[in-house]
Order: sequence, then C-alpha cells, then structure tokens
Amino acid sequence: MTQGIENLHPGVPKKGATIRLDRAIALALLVAALSSRQVLAQDTTPPPTDSAAAPKATTLPAVKVNASRMAISPFDLPAALTIVNVEPTSAANPGINLSETLTGVPGIIARDRQNYAQDEQISIRGFGGRATFGVRSIRLYIDGIPATLPDGQGQVSPFNIDSADRVEVLRGPFSVLYGNAAGGVVQMWSADGTVVPQTTLGFSGGSNDTFRYSADTRGIVGPVDYNIAASEFLSGGYRQHSRVHRESDNAKFGIDLGKQRKLTVVLNRFYQPVAQDELGLTRAQVDADPRQATSVASQFNTRKSSKQTQLGLIYEQQIDEDDQIRAMVYHGQRSILQFQSIPVATQKNPLQSGGVVQPDTDYGGTDVRWTHSGDLLDRDYEFVLGVSADYQHQRRFGFNNYITNSQGVTELGVVGALRRNENDDVDNVDEYAQWYWHFADRWSLLLGLRRDDVHFHEQDFYITATNPDDSGHVTYSATTPVVGVQFRPADNVRLYASYSKGFETPSYNELGYRSDGQPGLAFNLQPQHSKNLEVGAKWQIVPALEFDAAAFRADTRNELTVDTNENGRSTYQNVGSARRQGLEFSLTGQLGNDFQLSAGFTHLLASFRSPFLTCTTTPCAVPTTPVAAGTPIPGVPDNYGSLRLEHGTDLGWRQGATLQGVGSVTVNDTDTQRAAGYALVDIDTSYTFALGATTRLQLSASIDNLADRRYIGTVIVNDSNGRYFEPGPDRTYMLGARLTF
Repeated sequence: MTQGIENLHPGVPKKGATIRLDRAIALALLVAALSSRQVLAQDTTPPPTDSAAAPKATTLPAVKVNASRMAISPFDLPAALTIVNVEPTSAANPGINLSETLTGVPGIIARDRQNYAQDEQISIRGFGGRATFGVRSIRLYIDGIPATLPDGQGQVSPFNIDSADRVEVLRGPFSVLYGNAAGGVVQMWSADGTVVPQTTLGFSGGSNDTFRYSADTRGIVGPVDYNIAASEFLSGGYRQHSRVHRESDNAKFGIDLGKQRKLTVVLNRFYQPVAQDELGLTRAQVDADPRQATSVASQFNTRKSSKQTQLGLIYEQQIDEDDQIRAMVYHGQRSILQFQSIPVATQKNPLQSGGVVQPDTDYGGTDVRWTHSGDLLDRDYEFVLGVSADYQHQRRFGFNNYITNSQGVTELGVVGALRRNENDDVDNVDEYAQWYWHFADRWSLLLGLRRDDVHFHEQDFYITATNPDDSGHVTYSATTPVVGVQFRPADNVRLYASYSKGFETPSYNELGYRSDGQPGLAFNLQPQHSKNLEVGAKWQIVPALEFDAAAFRADTRNELTVDTNENGRSTYQNVGSARRQGLEFSLTGQLGNDFQLSAGFTHLLASFRSPFLTCTTTPCAVPTTPVAAGTPIPGVPDNYGSLRLEHGTDLGWRQGATLQGVGSVTVNDTDTQRAAGYALVDIDTSYTFALGATTRLQLSASIDNLADRRYIGTVIVNDSNGRYFEPGPDRTYMLGARLTF
C-alpha cells in the first residue's frame, strides 16, 4: 500500500488540498507573467534608440551581493570565495541537481546520491561528510534567505536552477560569521528580470525513464522586475525501488519603491509526492548487482514524501551617501512523511518511536543590518552591524510502520499506531558586526564578531505507563571572532591570511535519542568548537583568467560520532578533537578562441586526534570497539577535483567535457571498509538556431560516465547494518530541447 504525504494517519490533518492550491498559485503567477509579456509584445511604440530611454530599475549603490555581506569584490576578499555563473544554455546543466553548477569549485564536494529521499551529499573541506541525509555543517541560502534550519540541518532540494543567476561558495574562517554549523556557506541567487521580456521552455529525457519539464519567464513591468520558474522532474531511478517525482517553483519580484528604496519578494515551493528509498548496499551486494535494492526496502516500501512553501521579503534603502539598511523577514512550512525499514520486533520495545517519521515544521526569521562607509586616517572603511533571529517549531509524530488486521495478518510499509508525539522547537538570536578597512595602499583588514544563542526545547505529548514524560530544554551559546588581512604585491595579485573560531550545535538528528536507551533528547551532547586558519593567494593571470590557491586547517573539539546502535536507532557522543587540513587550487576563466575552463582540486587530510570507543554492529548498547587517534574521518576523500572545458558561442555549436575524480573514502569510524576512488568523464554537445530576432532553439545531447565505469557514488557513514554503499549509475544518455523567445 503506497501513501503520499496527503494520506496521513487518522487524526493528523490532511494537506492534499493545500498542496494543490500551492501549485495553482505557482501556475497562476507564471500565466500572469506570460500575459504581461504578451501585452508588452503588442505595444507598437518604437523601441528606444539609446540606453537613456530604456526602462530603469532602482540601483542601490554598494548593495551587498555576495557572501561577504560587504561591497568587496571576491578578488579583494581575504577569504576563499568562488562565484559560479549559472549557464542555463549549457547542456551539462539539465537543472536537476545543485551539483551540476559546482564543477571546478575547490574545497566542496557535492555528490548526487541517486536517492532523492535523502538529498545530495555535500561537504566543504571535510565539514558535512558525516551527514546521512540532507546537509549538515554547512549554511545554505536562497536569495539571502536561510535554507538551513536553526538546528543546523539544511536541504538543497528546493534550489531552483532554472531561475538562478549565480552560486556562491564561501569556505574557511569567514564562514563562521553565518553562525551555527557554518563550516562553509553555499548561496544561490536568482537572476533579475530582463529589460527585454524573455521566456524559456525546456524539455529533457534520457536513461532510466528520466524526464524533466521546465518554464522560466523574466522581464520588467513598470517598477517591477520578475523572474518566475517552474519545473517537474520524474525518474524511474538507476537502482531498483528508486522512483522519484518532484516539482519546484521559484518566483522573485524586485519592486522599485523610489527614492533609492527597493523591496524584493521571493516565493518558492518544493513538492515531492514520492521518492522511493532504495537504501544502501553491503560490499557483497554491490559486487553481486549494483542496481539492486536492499530486500527490506521493498518489504517496507521505504520512501519519503515532502513539501515546502516559503515566502521572503527583503527591503533595502540607501539612506544617504554613506548609510544603507537592509531588513529581511521570511516564513516557511515543511512537511515530511518517511517510511523506514525498522523491523517489527524492534518496534515492540515500548520506548521505540516507530518506523514512520512525520515532522511538520513551521520556521522563519528576520535579519536586519545597517551598513556605514567612511574614512579613517584618510583611508576607506566599511562597517556592518546586524541582528538576526530564527525559529523552528516542529511537531514530530512517530508511528509504527505496520498494522495487524483482524485475521492476524501483518501489513508492512503503512502508517500504524502512534508511537511519538512531541514539539521539537529551536530558536536563536544572534548579533554580528564586520569592519573592512583599506588601511594602506597595499594592505586591508577585515574583522568580524558574532554572538549566537541557540535554544532547544522539547515538549512531550506521548506519555504512557511505559513511556514517561521526557520533556526538556538546553541552550548553546558561543562568541565567534574572525580576522583577515590582505596584501597586494601587484595589481593582479592578492595574498591573505585569516583566522576564526566557530561552533556547531547538535541537530535534532543527533539529539533525538539517548545513549542509555531512555526516552527524551540527548541534552548531554555538547557543541563542536573549532579553530580555523587559512592562508591563500589569488592571481589574475589575465583579466578573464584567475588562479587561486589556499592552505587551511580546522581543529575541532567535542567532535560528534556514533555511540550506540540499538532499537533501530543510532545515538551520538562527543569524542574529543579532530583535524581537517589541506590544500586547494582552482583555475577559472576564458582561454581564448571561445574556450572556457573551470578546474578545481582539493587535497584534504581529515582525522580524529583523540582515541575513543564506538559501536560497529547492531544491536550494540555499549561502545566497545576502539578507534585510534589518527584514524581518518569517514565520508571524506583525501583527494577530489573536477574540471569543465567548454567551447562554443551562443549561436551554433557548443561542445563540452567534464572530468570528475574522487579518491577512496572510508565509510566508518574504525576505517575497516572503504569505497574505492574513481574518475568519470562526461561529454555533451548542443546546437542553437536563431529562429528570429529574439527567438532561439537549442537542441542538446549528453553522455555521462562515458567509459561506463562501476563506482560508488556516495557512502552512508557508519550504517549500523553495514549497508554503506550507494552505487553510481553506469553510462547514461540525455537529450534536451530549449526554446527561448
């Protein structure tokens, strides 16, 4: 029996009507924008003959448009920041996953699990590698609005690539200015509306019954510029039991309020009615058939349904020549219904919370900042002072994943009896300040300070004679400073060094279960604290080609790892110190003769610095297996890199080749098993026809994994059943068409 998110347990509100209403609103917005375009197209007024006559939107001087929050170019920032311009005309970007846009970016590794029930696996310089689902230890933003909840858990599935203009990846010490769990920062920014209205309709289809439909329209109507995108993705999946259906909509409206004031409205919606979870495989299963699903995946019909809607408002005003204000507020709702493969016998334990997880989350927050520029000792400076507050109100239910009918027959993979009912709330109030001073001709200084207070509170409503009230609360606080200095030995060379302290609280994934087997949250867990150091160089070889290099080290204490495996759940512990250190290099830009290159390489050594005991089997109530100091941190390869070489122009032929390489990866804390390294080659080509003055038709074809290599795409770190491995697909094909008018 298959259920979508709208078919919930009796007594839990059904939300199918809301889902359809959301879709209707998104489609209405798209139709309205298309209608506006038609009205503009019917205007018989001759086009302006000079730029002065063209429509204009408000320009706010020095508005912060990148991860530094300041009017500093990436080249002059004493930090590793990469900005990737999203190219929707590239056949290498079908628009399915964020990882498509990150080729050639060093420090970050983003891997498509081929399991859309668990989201992409993303880590930056070793932070986030232990996440078994979603994104941990990295802050995510869409148009400056958080896509990471206050507890540190984030999702990239709502990122809509069709509407994107650029993706920014901030690595190293200055990430801590974004607060809790900021081992790195990934931001996607939607494009502004275009002076000439433009609509793009796209279709692609290929291997594994994969299809994608998309529409994007951009333009300016009076004082409003708009960018509205909608897409639908369906796939039968590479492996058995991996079917997925998802929809994504994003709309951004920039409203000129006059007098150097602007209001930006951002709406996005993500709906995934079904994403089957094929689970991981053991080494023997991978060797026998990498396309198979674990048997319990079919028995329990493991799957996840989810939906998310969000609204954000950003107000920006230039008060005078030296002062600006920016105020942001957002609110969203995310619902998940997930069926897991926890055995029926395990759920007989009265303290077990069931094999069906249903968290319904309301979240939101605000960020207000003031920016002032001036001069000190006849040298320019810029100062930012801000405060942010976020909340996460989550009603979490747990149910058995089986029912037994009156004839005594047990049906698996359905919503059964209630086993968990609680509020899991988090809120934070944070203050931050940044100061940039160009204190000498060749020297500049960037200082920052942030204060975070994160409050967790659980209120238990599932109280029985065998499951007592386990309500509780805990507060984590930290002050995180950062300092960076840059030297400019030449106009096209920058040398810099930076240092910071950071922290990361446990998320509800780690807090959810106690090691002693009792109900309630593991409030004994401590946050991780880190010290981060980076030195780097940036060299503009020519204006359109840049080489960057950085050496980094991050030392953490109170590192979180697995403690016990029992009753179908893992619990966590703080185990001492760990170190992540390495080198990264990138070369990006134009090579001449219509060639473009993006190349990045990272060498990373991530290891535990303190010995500890852990569990390696299930059930395991007491950790007894030793892990020696110096053991590699699982989920983090020693070497990884990617390269994209493309040749062509906007009209006619365009060809591209992508190379990805990943070293071997340990899959558990004891380093007893590893996933072998691999190298993949993808190729693509497209041809763009001019069908009119503003109409273009692009036809494209691509082949991924050209050599048809067998490889492990991602790993499930410390899986208690030994099912660590998620095989990547063999050779796959994709054909696409994109009409722009």
